[in-house]
Amino acid sequence: MAKPLLKIQRYFRRKPVRFFSLILLYLTAGSLVFLHAGFVGDNGPGARGGRDSLIASEMGSWASSDTRGLGLMSRVFKEKRRSGRRFGPPWMKKTRQEGLGMVGRGRDYTSNWNRALKGRNAKDLDDGRAKYIGCYIDDTQKRALRGVSFFDYKKMTVFRCQDNCAERGYMFAGLEFGAECYCGHKIQAPNASDSECNMECKGEKSNVCGGPNRLSIYRLELSQESARRYGSAIFKGCFHRPDNVTLALPFSAVIQNMSVDKCVDMCTEREKSLAVLAGDRCYCGFPTPLFSLHELEDEGMCLNRCQGEEFESCGNDKYFVVYQTQVQDNRCMDRHFLPTRAKQLVALASFPGAGNTWARHLIELATGFYTGSYYFDGSLYNKGFKGERDHWRSGRTMCIKTHESGRKEIEAFDSSILMIRNPYKALMAEFNRKYGGHIGFASQAHWRGKEWPEFVKNYAPWWASHTLDWLHYGRNVHVVHFEDLKRDLFTKLKGMVEFLGLKVSEDRLLCVEGQKDGNFKRSGLRKLEYDPYTPEMRSNINELIRTVDAALKKRNMSGVPEEYMPR
Repeated sequence: MAKPLLKIQRYFRRKPVRFFSLILLYLTAGSLVFLHAGFVGDNGPGARGGRDSLIASEMGSWASSDTRGLGLMSRVFKEKRRSGRRFGPPWMKKTRQEGLGMVGRGRDYTSNWNRALKGRNAKDLDDGRAKYIGCYIDDTQKRALRGVSFFDYKKMTVFRCQDNCAERGYMFAGLEFGAECYCGHKIQAPNASDSECNMECKGEKSNVCGGPNRLSIYRLELSQESARRYGSAIFKGCFHRPDNVTLALPFSAVIQNMSVDKCVDMCTEREKSLAVLAGDRCYCGFPTPLFSLHELEDEGMCLNRCQGEEFESCGNDKYFVVYQTQVQDNRCMDRHFLPTRAKQLVALASFPGAGNTWARHLIELATGFYTGSYYFDGSLYNKGFKGERDHWRSGRTMCIKTHESGRKEIEAFDSSILMIRNPYKALMAEFNRKYGGHIGFASQAHWRGKEWPEFVKNYAPWWASHTLDWLHYGRNVHVVHFEDLKRDLFTKLKGMVEFLGLKVSEDRLLCVEGQKDGNFKRSGLRKLEYDPYTPEMRSNINELIRTVDAALKKRNMSGVPEEYMPR
C-alpha cells in the first residue's frame, strides 16, 4: 500500500503536472454541477397543491363517479417544478432537451431532422403514403402526366418524387428512366407490362423508377387539406358571375382554343393572382368584396369543355371556373414592427401542434405587424418571422407565441388568444415536429417504436392542463379553435384582429385567404395507414376532452367542436 501512495506523492511534487491535474479536476467538477442543475429544479413544496385543486374543480361532478380522469390529470403536477424559463410541463424537461437540443431560448431541429431521415428506409417511405397502380407508356410529345416535372440523375428516389407531387396537390406521381419525376391529375396514356418498368432509381437501388419511355405511377393518398392544382395553379372552384364583372375582374380577353394553361399564363403575365375562365373568355384580377370567392357553387354548374383541352372545364357565361396563379398578392405582404411600443402584452397561447405558427402567419398578413415569441427559433426567423429575435417583452410585436402554462407565466400577459386543437391531431402534429422538424415527418420506426406510446402518455395530459391553466389564470381570454379557423378563416381571423384592437381591412383579409398556407406546412401526404392510438390511449384522451369541454362551458364559452367528442 505504501508504494502506490509514494508514487502518487512523487507525481504531485512535479509542479506543472500537479497544476494542470488540479485544473482538470476543477473543470470536471464544475461541469457535473452545471449539468445537475440543468436537470433538477424546485419551486418549493407548496407549488403543487393549488394546481391539483384547480384540476379537481375543473373535473366537475361527472368526475366524482370515475376518479380515473382525475388521477390522469393529477399526474401532470406530481413532479417538481423547474425554476426559470420552461417550455412545457416540468416532467418533460429531460425528454425534450434530449430530443430537441436547446439553442438560447429556442430550439434547434437539425439533429431531429437528421435522425428522422436516417430512420427511414424504402419500405417506410411507401407505407400509407401512396399506392402503386402500374407501369404506363409515356410519350415525349404527349406526356402521360402533364403537370410539373423535375429530374435528378444522381439522387432520385420514390419518396422524393411522391413528396414533391403531393406538396403541389397532384393526384399522381410517376417515375421514369430511373431519374425523372412527373406529376399530374389524370393518366392520359395506356398501360404497359410491369416488366417494362425495370430501371433502378438513381438514389436507391432497392426500388424501381420506371424505364425508357415507361412510367412507374403511384396514386397519392392526399389529405383533404391538399389543394387541387393544374400545373402551378391552384383550383379554387366554380363561382357565379359577379354583378359588375368589369369592376370585379378588370382585365379580360377572348382566347382562341381556350385552355386552363392559356388563361393561367395570360393572368400570370399580367401579374394577377386569379385566372377566371368563362367559356372562351379569360378574366384576371384579385379577390375583392365584389368577387370574394366565399360563395362556392356546385362544379356541375361550370361544366363546359375547354376548346383547347380535352380533360378540363372552362366554365360559361354565368358560372366561372377560378384558378389561383403563382403571382403573389402583395396587398397583404408588407410587415413591420409596431410604430410605438405596445403598452399591453397579448399572448398567442397554444399546446404544441395546435397551429400556433400558422396563426402567427395569418395574423401578420392580416395586420401588417410582426408577431413575437417567448422563444427564439432560428428556423422560423429564417422563414420570415422577424419578431422571433425580439425579446418577448420588447413591445414591438403584435402578440407573443407561447406554449407555457402555469400561473406565473400566464399572469405575465394582459390578455391572450388561446388556440385549441383536437388533441388527436395536435399530438400527431407535435410528434412529427419533434422527430422531423417543422415540415418533416416522424419515420415509421418512431411511430411503431417506444417513442409514440411514451409521447402520448406524457403529452396528452398536458394538452388538457394547458387549456385549463389559461382559462383559470388568464385575463381576457379569446378562444379560437383550430378547426373553426380552417373552416371559416375570414370570419374567425377578423375576430382575432378585432380582439387585438385593430381595424379590419376586408381587402387585406381576402388577400390572406389566398396566401394562407405559407411555406412552413407539411405536404398533404397521409403518412400512416393505421390508427396509432390504442383503445387505452383513446379512453384517456376522451376523458381529457370532456374535462376541457366542461371548463369552456363553465365560463360561458362554446364547448369543443363536435368532432373532438368521443363517438
